[in-house]
Amino acid sequence: MSRRSLVRAVLTDITPLQSSADYRRLWFGSTVSQLGQQMTAVAVAIQVYALTESSFSVGLVGLFAFVPLVGFGLYGGAIADAFDRRKLSLLSSTGLWVLSIALALQAFLHVDSVGLLYAIVAVQAACFAVNSPARSAIIPRLLPPEMLPAANALSAASMNLGFTVGPLLGGVVYGWKGPAAAYTIDCVTFTAALYALWRLPPVPPLGEVRRAGLASVLEGLRYLRTRPNVLMTFLVDMCAMILAQPRALFPAIAISFYGGGTRTVGLLAASPAMGALLAFAASGWVGRVRRQGLAVMICVIIYGASIAGLGLTNVLWIGVALLALSGAADIVSSVYRNTILQVATPDAMRGRLQGVFIVVVAGGPRLGDFTSGSVASLSTESFAIVAGGCACMIGVLLLGLHYRGFARYDARHPVP
Repeated sequence: MSRRSLVRAVLTDITPLQSSADYRRLWFGSTVSQLGQQMTAVAVAIQVYALTESSFSVGLVGLFAFVPLVGFGLYGGAIADAFDRRKLSLLSSTGLWVLSIALALQAFLHVDSVGLLYAIVAVQAACFAVNSPARSAIIPRLLPPEMLPAANALSAASMNLGFTVGPLLGGVVYGWKGPAAAYTIDCVTFTAALYALWRLPPVPPLGEVRRAGLASVLEGLRYLRTRPNVLMTFLVDMCAMILAQPRALFPAIAISFYGGGTRTVGLLAASPAMGALLAFAASGWVGRVRRQGLAVMICVIIYGASIAGLGLTNVLWIGVALLALSGAADIVSSVYRNTILQVATPDAMRGRLQGVFIVVVAGGPRLGDFTSGSVASLSTESFAIVAGGCACMIGVLLLGLHYRGFARYDARHPVP
C-alpha cells in the first residue's frame, strides 16, 4: 500500500459530507448547536453545586433529566414512526431553543432556585427525547447503507466536539461572566440547528405506518426483545453509562483530587471528548471492521478500565489522559452500536428503536450521574469511580457470555 493510500485508509472518511447537501447542513447545524448545549450542561452543574455544595444535588440533575427521557424517548420514537420526521424535529428543536432562553433569563434575573433549574432540565430532556429519535431516523434516508459507518463517525465527532469545546468554554465563561453568559451563547448557537432542519425536505416514514401510542411503543419493545444483537448494543452501553459515569463527581474531584476550580471542571468534562476527537481523526478504518459486535465489547471494557484508573490518581494530567482514553473507546463503540441499529432495523421501526437508543444513550448518563453521586455521598468520590469502572467491565463480560452471538456479528451479513 502506498503512503497516500495508507493516509486515506487511516484519516477520517468525509464522503457523506461530500455526497449529501442535506446531511452536510444537518451535521453542521448539530455541530454548532452542540457547543452551546454542552456549555449549558456544565454551567447547570456548576450553578447547582455553587448553590448547594453537594455532589448529590448535582447528581439529582441527572435524575430529573432521566425520568422524562425514558417516557418521552419511547413515545417520541413512536411519533417519529407515524409522522413526518422533519416537522417533528423542527417542532421539538424550537421547544429546546425556548428552554435555553428560559435558563438565560433565570440567570440574568438571579432567581437562584435549584428547583427551577431541575424543572427546566426535565422539560429540556422531554423535548430532546422527542427530537433525537426523529433526527437520527432521518440520516439513513439521506445516505446509502455503505456510508453509514462514516456518517456515524462524523455524527459522533460532532457530538464530541461539543463535549470538548463546550465544557471548556462553559467553565471559562462561567468563571468570567457567570451562568447567564453561557446560557446566552447556547441560545445563539441553537439557531444553526433550526436552520438545518428547516432546509430539509419532508421525511415521512416508509412502510406500514402505525398510529403513535402505547401499542406502537410495545410493538417496538417486543421487536427489540427478540433481536439479541440489537438488544446487546443497548445493554453493553448501559453498563458503561449507568455503572461507570463519573460526570456528576467532576465538581467535587476538581477540588478534592486536583485542587482546582471551575476551569478544572471544564477540563475534566471536556477530556473524554478530546480523546474521542483524536480517535475520530484516525477513523478511516472503521468501515472495514466486520466483527462489529466484538469491537463494541472490547471498547466498553477499555472504557471501564479507564474510569477505574481515574479513581486511583490525583495527578491531573493522568486523570485527563484516562478520561481521554475512555472517550476514544466510547466513540468507536458508539459508531458500531449505531450502525448495527440502523442497518439491522427496517425503516418502519427505526423511530421506535432510536427512541430506545436515546433512552439508553442520553438517559443512561443521567441515571449514571445519580448513581455515582449517591455512591459518593455514602462513601467517597474515589470509591464510587473505581467501583463503577470495575462493575462496567464485569457486566460486559457477563453479557458476552449470555449473548454469545453478539461477538460473532458480521457487518456483511447483519442479523438483528
